[in-house]
Amino acid sequence: MKKVIGVMPLWDEEKNSIWMLPGYMEGIKQAGGLPFIFPFSEDEDEVSTLMEMCDGILFTGGHDISPDIYHEKLLEGLGSFCEKRDIMETIVLKQALEADKPILGICRGIQFINASLGGTLYQDLKLQHPSGVEHHQQAPYDVPAHDVILIEDTPLQKCIQGDSLAVNSYHHQAVKELAPDLKAMAVSPDGITEAVYMPGKKFLWAVQWHPEFLFHNDINSRQIFFAFINSI
Repeated sequence: MKKVIGVMPLWDEEKNSIWMLPGYMEGIKQAGGLPFIFPFSEDEDEVSTLMEMCDGILFTGGHDISPDIYHEKLLEGLGSFCEKRDIMETIVLKQALEADKPILGICRGIQFINASLGGTLYQDLKLQHPSGVEHHQQAPYDVPAHDVILIEDTPLQKCIQGDSLAVNSYHHQAVKELAPDLKAMAVSPDGITEAVYMPGKKFLWAVQWHPEFLFHNDINSRQIFFAFINSI
């Protein structure tokens, strides 16, 4: 039996439509999972029914995170955010943690998880944390933009079995203060937290880069998806 993974939907405001990047789905399928895209719902009972269908949850990239979630005022440089997505993912994260379902977060996923659990975010790196590291590369996105340093004896370092990792990078928000229940697994050369996990849970990993663009040609990106599916 394949493990069923609930995938958080992307939202196209202009087309008023749910959509999805194929790499999220293909990465899960290649690792042995069976993904499906959640419909939007702000009803806890409806979300609970969807959660019963899932063995794990993938928090995808996309919109910025509303600063209301981490109790800060909106600053210049913040992009658009999707309130209904923030609301639903808050419910999904709460229920997934309560049920100890494996969770993988990618890009927005690491930001949302951190903010929801009591951490804070840089609303715009150019404004709040300028550096020479390329965090918002231009296409193509299946090539590395910078390295990250893997923190010793963390789950990701043990999985990759190395000291550093070449990653792509396409974001302008990032983890600022780490949530109390999370631990860092990787940092960029300019000090940005690039990967986190939650000790004591079956599996909660989140990364700032985009393995869904890299996994076709990068064994380390495939290892992240395999670690997620194999934890179930």
